[in-house]
Amino acid sequence: MIPSVVKRFFLATALVCLLVPAAPAADKRPNILLLFPDQMRAEAMGCMGNPDVKTPNLDRMAKEGMLFRRTYANTPVCCPARAILLTGTYPHVNGMVANDLRLRESEVTIAEILRDAGYRTGFIGKWHLDGGPRLPGYIPPGPRRQGFDYWAAYECSHTHFTPYYFRDTPDVIMVQKFEPEASADFAVEFLKNLPKDKPFFLTLQLGPPHDPYGAPTEYTKQYDPEKLTMRKNWQPDSEKSKGGPAIPPKLRYPGLPENPYAPAGGKDEVAAYYAAITAIDDQVGRILKTLKENGQDENTIILFTSDHGDMLGSHGLRRKRKPYQESAGVPGIMRWPAKIPAGKVVDTLYSHVDMPVTLLSLAGLSVPKNMQGSDLSHVALGHTTKGPDAVFQQIFVPFRPDQIEKPWRGIITDRYTYARYQDGAWLLFDNQQDPWQMTNLATDAKSASLIKSLDQKLSAMMKKQGDAWSFNSNELVEEGGRLYKHGTFYTVDEYLQWAKANPDKAK
Repeated sequence: MIPSVVKRFFLATALVCLLVPAAPAADKRPNILLLFPDQMRAEAMGCMGNPDVKTPNLDRMAKEGMLFRRTYANTPVCCPARAILLTGTYPHVNGMVANDLRLRESEVTIAEILRDAGYRTGFIGKWHLDGGPRLPGYIPPGPRRQGFDYWAAYECSHTHFTPYYFRDTPDVIMVQKFEPEASADFAVEFLKNLPKDKPFFLTLQLGPPHDPYGAPTEYTKQYDPEKLTMRKNWQPDSEKSKGGPAIPPKLRYPGLPENPYAPAGGKDEVAAYYAAITAIDDQVGRILKTLKENGQDENTIILFTSDHGDMLGSHGLRRKRKPYQESAGVPGIMRWPAKIPAGKVVDTLYSHVDMPVTLLSLAGLSVPKNMQGSDLSHVALGHTTKGPDAVFQQIFVPFRPDQIEKPWRGIITDRYTYARYQDGAWLLFDNQQDPWQMTNLATDAKSASLIKSLDQKLSAMMKKQGDAWSFNSNELVEEGGRLYKHGTFYTVDEYLQWAKANPDKAK
């Protein structure tokens, strides 16, 4: 006779099995496609209300999927943002607290998790997680590729009109096309040569619209700088330069002018920025068409986002690393025809650290306990709009070319953007009353109680995530190529020890 306690155990187990759906088999799981241009701010799409930029394919993706209007970079600068997206952890955990460090091979990435679950993984474009000299930029097969099998990539280069790639050997593959088209060529190759019994995870990480700002003539002629609707907080002459290097004669191909880049600091660069985005949009359309032709469209989750935005003269400021909307806000489009409801727009707070968690959950896979983001799969599936009550932001080192003099921490709530240095409040905006962030309430004595409340919330978030001001460095490690000119470093402290022992080289 079976003891009653054992019977109860088996009955309970059977009930749980009936109530909890089994994870889909590997060949039934959704494909995942991460489309990821560099330095593209949230507002640079028609579906976000921009009256000038032409993004018909991105707008269509938003109509056929879900638009997360409030999507943010937790650390709005290249390498830390990319590391967050791969690991689901903040930089003080994964180690990528500054540009041009190497992501530790011991980190567990979403690519490794998906590969081990039976996915064919692929990476195309700008990697920027290997540290050391940026050029030539070959990353050999093995653990430094962090779980990606298919490879057509480079470490870091902003030669948008003369892109080059590496596959599985150090041989340079130079492509005489605008980088988004060249990278999309590899994406189409990947999609057309997939095994029939495996889902795929492909990320396409494009160089444009990152500065220097430029695009092929067929796109730039679509934009008249003088007819653009400039943001209310935009200021001219935030920077004055010719904008980009001339293309050497030996690399110039038919139709490519000597200098295809727009001068910086005026409306011309904004027009060129939009032109590059329209060029990217065309390649998004091409990839969507390929998915449709291959019968992969219905069961492919597409996430379109970016590592950070671009100030482009808003508030008279440049580039990234800032809590301002133009720098911290990034695109957030999710499309999965089989499951994600079409045409839904949400204001749920969504950030990079949430993305790996959400994608793994949508794929029916377990999320590692060390991942620090929120699972927004129920939002993506249309069951709720409830999400985190704040986005946590961090910058760990100064960078004077981007007007960042000191490390900072911040939060973005449903209503406020708040950032502080260790020694005091820096920026506070009421985004409901002041959507252009023109009035800094951090200097207003009337805001003292609000600042105190936000400081308490920020401190609680730092404690919860294991962050501390001691993770910062005031050394100018990112300036002048210090972290990548002479060697490969995993931490800022490792570099500083090297610099101390090699003072002449470290200048």
